[in-house]
Amino acid sequence: MDLIKNRKILIVDDEYEIRVMVEGFLRKEGFFRIYTASDSQTALALCRAEKPDIAILDVMLPDLDGFELLTQLRTFTPMPVIFLSARGEDEDRLLGLGLGADDYVVKPFLPRELLLRITAVLKRVYMPIPSEQFPVFHLGEISVDLESATVHKDNREYPLTAKEHALLVKLYESRGRIVTIDALCQAGWGDDGTSYENTLMVHIRRIRSKVEADPSNPQHLLTVRGLGYKLVLKE
Repeated sequence: MDLIKNRKILIVDDEYEIRVMVEGFLRKEGFFRIYTASDSQTALALCRAEKPDIAILDVMLPDLDGFELLTQLRTFTPMPVIFLSARGEDEDRLLGLGLGADDYVVKPFLPRELLLRITAVLKRVYMPIPSEQFPVFHLGEISVDLESATVHKDNREYPLTAKEHALLVKLYESRGRIVTIDALCQAGWGDDGTSYENTLMVHIRRIRSKVEADPSNPQHLLTVRGLGYKLVLKE
């Protein structure tokens, strides 16, 4: 059975027509483990009970908005999330991506485009990759486990989102060397990743908050001005 098509998908939108449309074209493409919710509380209950592999979240919901819903989801699951919203302003998009979403699609949208974005995220997160690419390494007293996508810091465990994991893998592969902005955008967002430079900066800040003892004075995830970033493994 197709490993991608077997993944559980949660659609959260208060518009019945949108839920039906998205579920319909996903089923037509072979996805069959699909759950829907019209509000945040139902979505939270479904996430705890069914443990979906990816969520498609509307921003404008009748109880909590999608941003607050994602914040609550991140307290117990690192699953990838795509926002689907009529709010296309840059600040909304950056807010959603900064909270840890993997993509942000603006309504109205082409169903085929959403399908491609969902499939791309699922492949990045769940396609089998040789385990030797996922080591455990240390940044000072902080431990980063790429196999389990977790960071151990100050006796606490912090999960990495799918996007944070993809970017850290790319940085680790070239540890000690500069990784260009274009290369990181490609690793995080695929072929059209070069338009995500501002979003990349948001994700780098979030990664630093987990892997640096003092995120405002980074010692390991360094900015190389005008070029990109470099991961330095040093005690």
